[in-house]
Amino acid sequence: MLYFLVLVIGVLPSLLWLIFYLRKDVHPEPKRLILEIFLYGMLAGFFVIFLGKLAKIPAELLKKSGFPFLSAVFYWFLGVALIEEFLKYWVVKNKILRHPEFDEPTDAMVYMITAGLGFAALENVLIFFRELFPEEILLFSEEILILLLIRFLSGTFLHALCAGVVGYFLALWKFLGKTKIQIFYGLTLAVLLHGIYDFSIMEIENEKLRIFVPLFVLIFLGVIVSFFFERLRKVSKRNYDKIL
Repeated sequence: MLYFLVLVIGVLPSLLWLIFYLRKDVHPEPKRLILEIFLYGMLAGFFVIFLGKLAKIPAELLKKSGFPFLSAVFYWFLGVALIEEFLKYWVVKNKILRHPEFDEPTDAMVYMITAGLGFAALENVLIFFRELFPEEILLFSEEILILLLIRFLSGTFLHALCAGVVGYFLALWKFLGKTKIQIFYGLTLAVLLHGIYDFSIMEIENEKLRIFVPLFVLIFLGVIVSFFFERLRKVSKRNYDKIL
């Protein structure tokens, strides 16, 4: 029972953000497909754990060789951000990209965000297991509420937004006639912003910068993802009106 409660509480932030973004979709996707991509996103999280441990090996070698800054940059940008963003994209590319329901530009962002939120859900569950004793879940203490709020406004939000960025560039390629290099641009931007967020939280010692930099990244991501969504939604609506 305790483990089930941890699972529910850990998944809750992702579900709330998922509901928020699904409401933005002009033509809602089948719930079965949304659930499937969400679960595949969670499954991708287990591969991230394994690959992340492998990435620590060269990072530690760099650190021991006298390059601590380079070690940190390598780990957070390539060992964490690149692996996580690529696996979210991999889920969508291999599980839904050629599906008949993947038929309008906004779908790329919706399914990428869904995969990102699935990944974030697993990450949240693991964090709750690590940070809290099972008994504290039953008390639903102030600590749990604070941790839920932090995950809702930070980590979960970050994964959704970075995935949304990749989804926008994926839509440019698949639906708007751009070259496939758009996917590379999207992944590069998502990895860069994700890496800056993680690096600033984990490596910067200045307390003000540790707050300001991640906050700036989240606000910037929120603005551009909203802009991207609106742009694709206008394209989707125009095409749909033409069909009618």
